[in-house]
Amino acid sequence: MTKGIRVNGDLFTIMISERRIKARVKELARQISKDCTGTVPVFIGILNGSFIFFADLIREITVDCEIDFLKLSSYGDAKISSGNVQLLKGLNCQVEGRDIVIVEDIVDSGLSMDYIRNLIMRQNPRSFRIVTLLYKKDSVKTGIHVDYVGFSIPRDFVIGYGLDYAQRERNLKAIYRLKRAAEASNKSKREEQSP
Repeated sequence: MTKGIRVNGDLFTIMISERRIKARVKELARQISKDCTGTVPVFIGILNGSFIFFADLIREITVDCEIDFLKLSSYGDAKISSGNVQLLKGLNCQVEGRDIVIVEDIVDSGLSMDYIRNLIMRQNPRSFRIVTLLYKKDSVKTGIHVDYVGFSIPRDFVIGYGLDYAQRERNLKAIYRLKRAAEASNKSKREEQSP
């Protein structure tokens, strides 16, 4: 197993293994399939980051479904969301009266997801659910409700399994975190626990 990789001079260490991701994706798909029994939901993947998670998840879904994609921009080449959400690709599917499941790679500030929710809800879906592989609970700035969470993670900058660093490293099979961020997070936890 690779202990770490270097990207643009930054060291990243493994955070979530390929094995753990695969197992969790199957668990999420089982729960979503159960909750969507008797419906034909539309799964909407958020590009570019969710494409690997989306493909793996959809192949495990056992109910009949449709797929579509939205593309937003809020990061650019930065490690922190700019908070400025732009729609780059709209939907081709009918939303009104349909059961919508948004598939996201990561919910960080929640601003992109808030934008998506408002965009979809204006079109009167029958139901609206969100599934995300990664959820940074401590970073969320909105009241967005996420129905299915793969892994809750700290505020670390992460790459792999669809998540990028300046459009690179999406093809990594595991999820890696920036080592400096991980060390700072661990140091902060140790300081909080000290008497």
